[in-house]
Amino acid sequence: RRAAVVAGLRAGLTVAEVAEQAGLGVRGLHRLSLAAFSYGPKTLARILRMNRALDLARAGRPLAETAALAGYCDQAHLTREVRALAGLPPALLLAPPPSG
Repeated sequence: RRAAVVAGLRAGLTVAEVAEQAGLGVRGLHRLSLAAFSYGPKTLARILRMNRALDLARAGRPLAETAALAGYCDQAHLTREVRALAGLPPALLLAPPPSG
């Protein structure tokens, strides 16, 4: 079920749609998600989308294009979401680690 939940959320399905596909109610999906991932399904969907955007950016795509491909309204929306979830702006998350 965990893999199905992640796949559904990555595909952009709503929480209700993922719950239905998993044969659960929305509350059951929430409990499963908390037990399996320590996040509710909506937060998990936000994290998965952010990770997809960061993967695209690491592959060399500009942030504006990355934002559009990952389903954000614009680059500012991506930046706000990354900052809210990771506590840092995308530029710092994508910067190479300091040498030394």
